[in-house]
This record gives sequence, structure tokens and C-alpha cells, in this order.
Amino acid sequence: MKDVVEILAKALVDQPDKVIVNMIEKDKSCLIELKVAPEDMGKVIGKQGRIAKAIRTVAKAAAARQRKKVTVEIV
Repeated sequence: MKDVVEILAKALVDQPDKVIVNMIEKDKSCLIELKVAPEDMGKVIGKQGRIAKAIRTVAKAAAARQRKKVTVEIV
């Protein structure tokens, strides 16, 4: 799941070397924190949050295979 979010984020931004993805796991859930450069924040969020929602949807689909719940936060 972490790899999926990282690949998607690096493909969207202008500075892929500044993309940082942290994953905090618990029993049946995990939290994925996505950090990007401030000037790339708009590209990751998108208009009305559409790209952020799409990233969350893909991460949830990857987590469903492992029967876990996932939350993606853009920091």
C-alpha cells in the first residue's frame, strides 16, 4: 500500500525526490502519511480534492486484498 501511494505521488509532482511516505500500522488498520514539497501540494490534492480522493480509493483497494482499513493523510 505504501508503495502504491508513493508511485502515484511521484508521478504527479515536479519534485519526486521530496515525496515522503510514512506508514503506521495497527492491528486491522494503517495510516499512510504523504508529504510533498509545498509547491506540489496543489497537484497532489487536485481541483476540489479529486486527485486526493483517487489516491485514497486506490490505497483502499490495495488494502482490501489484505483485509485492512487504510487512511491516507496528505501532510
